[in-house]
Amino acid sequence: MQLDDPALSTMAQQLRRHSIRMTTEAGSGHPTTCMSCAEMMAVLFFRAMKYNPADPFDPGMDAFVLSKGHAAPILWAALWEAGAVGEDLLTLRKFTSSLEGHPTPRNPWVRVATGSLGQGLNMGTGMALARRVDKRDSRVWVLSGDGEMAEGSVWEGASFASQYALDNLTLLADVNGLGQSGPTALKHDVETYAARFRAFGWHTITIDGHDVAQVSRAIDEARSTKGKPTAIVARTEKGKGVSFLEGKDGWHGKPLKKGKELDAAFAELGPMSNPSPLRRAESHAVARPKLPVASGRLRPDYTIGQEVATREAYGAALVALGRLNPAIVALDADVKNSTFSDKFKAAFPERFFDCWIAEQQMVGAALGLAAEGKIPFVSTFACFLTRAYDFLRMGVYSQPPAFVACGTHVGVSIGEDGPSQMGLEDLAMMRALIKSTVLYPCDAVSAEKLTEQAAGAGGIVYLRMSRPKAKVIYPNTEEFPIGGSKTLRSSAKDAATIVAAGVTVAEALEAHDLLKTEGIAVRVIDAYSVKPIDEATLARAAAETGRMVTVEDHAPAGGLGEAVLHAVSGRCTVRVLAIEELPRSGAPKELIQAYGIGADSIVRAVKEGNR
Repeated sequence: MQLDDPALSTMAQQLRRHSIRMTTEAGSGHPTTCMSCAEMMAVLFFRAMKYNPADPFDPGMDAFVLSKGHAAPILWAALWEAGAVGEDLLTLRKFTSSLEGHPTPRNPWVRVATGSLGQGLNMGTGMALARRVDKRDSRVWVLSGDGEMAEGSVWEGASFASQYALDNLTLLADVNGLGQSGPTALKHDVETYAARFRAFGWHTITIDGHDVAQVSRAIDEARSTKGKPTAIVARTEKGKGVSFLEGKDGWHGKPLKKGKELDAAFAELGPMSNPSPLRRAESHAVARPKLPVASGRLRPDYTIGQEVATREAYGAALVALGRLNPAIVALDADVKNSTFSDKFKAAFPERFFDCWIAEQQMVGAALGLAAEGKIPFVSTFACFLTRAYDFLRMGVYSQPPAFVACGTHVGVSIGEDGPSQMGLEDLAMMRALIKSTVLYPCDAVSAEKLTEQAAGAGGIVYLRMSRPKAKVIYPNTEEFPIGGSKTLRSSAKDAATIVAAGVTVAEALEAHDLLKTEGIAVRVIDAYSVKPIDEATLARAAAETGRMVTVEDHAPAGGLGEAVLHAVSGRCTVRVLAIEELPRSGAPKELIQAYGIGADSIVRAVKEGNR
């Protein structure tokens, strides 16, 4: 679908008119940021990009990422003119429309949600990697704003793309010089932007972004560049084409008013044209591709009583899953010898991606890989995932078919490394994500089986893996369905229920044995599925025992205790044992006891409730 230069210039004007009309009708939106990139969008969608308007999931086609997500109206306009979407453009931002204010995959042409700025390039690298792994002759195009270049994640992505020589990735930077509240840091200094990308190892081109011939030549140059990604840095004007908007501050996020403002803008741009002759009569719904299914099941091989860290079992499970399902890929942030994802790298080097100490890039690339049909597993210390939380949050809105994050080295049980390395907030962080799944195994068997469950669960899944070795308590044949739990000890005389997960399961079992010697019977539940939690089992235990003690190697806010409190909903009293103080270095067992989550503390909590 190619137009000549005059037709492309005409199309750019048409896209401007659509963007203004749509946002005016909606009463909100960002028309001026659409207007600055109109020529680039016209060249991309009507000359440069390889795509099939009838099928957004055609695997042989190029991919487009609108990193400056607030320019969504011009994306919808381009897709409409191309006949790729059939919805009325004037439904922009309406509740029933897929033409949202910022792009999300509710519209099938959107692969990843954008709008939190500085993420599109990172996701684009993942898409480019997927094409390389699959040996697909197609490209990824990312359109970015200059304001988001202030985000460090952009430069994490620039470094990564260069390191992996992603010559199938092109970034178009729309340098319109204006942000939301004033000029951007570098204003129109395209040479400095270009120099920065060049310093990261990119091929760079500076152009007038309103000259379709220059845009086209730059894109052709990007296609022919081998061995490195290309950044096309385009000088543009925000509000281009309308004199009272062009280069004017104070118009960000402001639609034009119906009447004089709209009439004046259209007088300069010209009246609305007929749709492009390339437009088809209507669009057709196309089903999203299904993820490839594993060819078998995991078969753990452990012995009851054997001591194995759950993080090590995770590494073993990852390799086993990789053999069963070629869609599985792994990414790590320079701790692969601690998360044991290095086992996957050794087995499948072409499907493993080192991200070094760049957690935002790691999660962003993984989301891009997920959008291309891969099942990504990302791993790092749980505390460092906090750096990538906005990417995880946006990942929810990207609706990935599958995405697994593994956080290791959680809680005070990591020991001597001290508080800066202790993940004590991660359960709260991951539980807060809408429709997320949070799994927390206590031994090697449950770790392997839950890793397998995570691969097929869909959406954002979090695996919480511990550092210290733990005794295997489950037989290799045990199953761990998501939303379930394991009642490890119970009797008709139970006076309380102890709910634990991860390292505290062993402490709960020890407390059970200590209490038993004093004639106090208690129930012990391994709540390995923290979200969704096993409400039915917990409610039954609450009714039968009348009291609960939860114990977790995590801060009290947002953790296992709060999940249990919500599940039992006033059916019984609940005592929450968690890390209440700022911890310090020490031996793991010493810290578990010192911070009130050890067997002795559990025993005291049960006894205090008996008084």
